[in-house]
Amino acid sequence: MPGVIVDRYEHVPVTKEDLDWADLITLDLSLYEQPGGKEELVKQLDHAVRKVGFFYVKNFNISQEEVDKQFALGREFYALPLEEKLKFHNKDDLIRGEYNGYRPAGHRILGNGIKDNVQVYNIPKFDGFHVRKQPAVLEHNIKEIEEFSRKCHSEVVVKLLRLFALLLELPSEDQLVQDHQYDVKGEDHLRYMHYAARSAAENKLVGDLYGSGHTDLGTVTLLFRQPVAALQIQDSAGRWRWVKPQDGTITINTCDALTALTGGLIKSSVHRVHAPPADQAHVDRLGVLYFARPNNHVVLDPIQNSPLLNRLGLTTNAFTELGQHLTTEEWVKARQTQQQRPRVSAKISDDGKYHYEKKDLEILPGLVAGHYN
Repeated sequence: MPGVIVDRYEHVPVTKEDLDWADLITLDLSLYEQPGGKEELVKQLDHAVRKVGFFYVKNFNISQEEVDKQFALGREFYALPLEEKLKFHNKDDLIRGEYNGYRPAGHRILGNGIKDNVQVYNIPKFDGFHVRKQPAVLEHNIKEIEEFSRKCHSEVVVKLLRLFALLLELPSEDQLVQDHQYDVKGEDHLRYMHYAARSAAENKLVGDLYGSGHTDLGTVTLLFRQPVAALQIQDSAGRWRWVKPQDGTITINTCDALTALTGGLIKSSVHRVHAPPADQAHVDRLGVLYFARPNNHVVLDPIQNSPLLNRLGLTTNAFTELGQHLTTEEWVKARQTQQQRPRVSAKISDDGKYHYEKKDLEILPGLVAGHYN
């Protein structure tokens, strides 16, 4: 498809404000192939995944040029006229829990008449089970997009899965890898995510939030570095702390399916998107993310052959305690369907203060999705 040109992506400057940054470890994946390297990485990883659920990785064999190309493609997609983007949106898909393709901003009313400011475009992994028509600018670059998607899996996800297997003392390093095969049907996807800047007055009406506190539903999420500060994590004391964009890194968070598989040992991190600090408040925020999940057929019961989990007595999870033995496919559909329902209302009271009305919604009988703010 000739004539589709994608210019180089230029990142905006980082914030100069002194924010309350979270103290996160950085795993150097160049150690992975060195003697004793995996064991050293597992030692570093242990506290991060049990207590925090967030960390960075560096030296992950994906060049900055390749990363920037994905940012450029996301930019070009969001520059399309709305009517063009809406060709890749289906409201009925959302109701059914289908999330691939385009979701326009304004899907939810956050409170005080303010709608959400986030657009999402999801590209499923290239496993042969999720064939979809793509907009021209993406279709023209689909080979590069597939290569990038596969690299996210092979260069980052697979290595982390082997480290998790070592942490869990599993008999095979590849046990979790076998449950996350790229070419087996699954719900992994690449995402371009766009937050439009809002005025200070609008931000105040929704508590200076772009997105409320939540956990992700898969195994791990990869967030490629972009310099507009907005991501916050909730620490063990319940405080919200900013995640600093670090050069040459991917920010990783651990998610619900991994928590289920490990009987709660590995933390599913609570995070949210705050309005950027004052010196970046005027800038739209573009993200490139990769969401990794177990293959669709995998049952999300706690792993039975982990000596560590057995010693700690972590042999049940929130699903099994309700008599549920969900596959990944069942869990994703239930969770995605729940996410389309209104979760929270917000208002400013007579005293001028901003208030959330918490609405934890039921995913399955007896199981609710927490709301954190």
